[in-house]
Amino acid sequence: MDQIAVLIPCYNEEKTIGKVIDDLKAVLPNAVIYVYDNNSTDKTAAIAQEHGAVLRQEYQQGKGNVIRRMFREVDALAYLLVDGDDTYPAESAPKMVKLVLEKNVDMVIGDRLSSTYYSENKRPFHNFGNSFVRRSINTLFHSDVKDIMTGYRAFSYLFVKSFPVLSKGFEIETEMTIHCLDKNMSMANVVIEYRDRPDGSVSKLNTVSDGLKVIRIILSLYKNYRPLAFFGFFAAVLALISVIGMIPILIEYLETGLVPRFPTLITCGFIMVAALLSFFGGLQLQTIRQQNKQDFEYRLLDIDARLRQSEAANREKS
Repeated sequence: MDQIAVLIPCYNEEKTIGKVIDDLKAVLPNAVIYVYDNNSTDKTAAIAQEHGAVLRQEYQQGKGNVIRRMFREVDALAYLLVDGDDTYPAESAPKMVKLVLEKNVDMVIGDRLSSTYYSENKRPFHNFGNSFVRRSINTLFHSDVKDIMTGYRAFSYLFVKSFPVLSKGFEIETEMTIHCLDKNMSMANVVIEYRDRPDGSVSKLNTVSDGLKVIRIILSLYKNYRPLAFFGFFAAVLALISVIGMIPILIEYLETGLVPRFPTLITCGFIMVAALLSFFGGLQLQTIRQQNKQDFEYRLLDIDARLRQSEAANREKS
């Protein structure tokens, strides 16, 4: 097991990957640097090997697929995840890793938005998207995360081995953040100096399509992690519609003793039934989710036990 593992997912980053590896080696000389190449068509893989990184391949396209492979294959006490585009400063890496190793933090976020991101990033829609996603998640999950979509993070062994990667692409950062919030794992924030990509380096993000994917996964994860609130909202809307439709019918019945609009009455009744089904469905899912959280805590105990066994084996070898 490595003490520190640096994980770099890469797709066509030949202009920057060498510098990224060299910078990280300078500040984390004892770390093992892994570059996972995701079907690059340029010299990314060859340059990574020339600069001393451990090169591995992931043939399923997408950052989420690469991170899934990384988390499965690499064992370490602390992990540093960083992009290969040279937009994140290596100087912040020791502080982020130290929080994991010495303070038992499960996820450290490299916060770009509190420093130079808005002045350095030349894509205004990306600026808007980052702010929108941050406000949405902090509102829905009652949190105060400073940078949701940063690609610069440090993790504990417990987080990496307990995190179920479901996303395939760039929405993976959102998924990691929500998982950490929901499972009450410890999180810390380190403000970093962000710099825009150097000339010749091209972003792989598509503002519209990737932004829609992120919004979709936020709603999906909110449904999964907060089912009672999600389905309760629809139950409340349906119940309100039903009551509004029933009021004139009830007033007319009290005045005349007649119910002349049976179709409206029947429709309002079905809408109220749908509201009740939505509410009780959310209540049932909330109970299941609570049981899943308890099972997750037991799974953490198993992962922690494996970690201690591995550490003991390493001490015996040394």
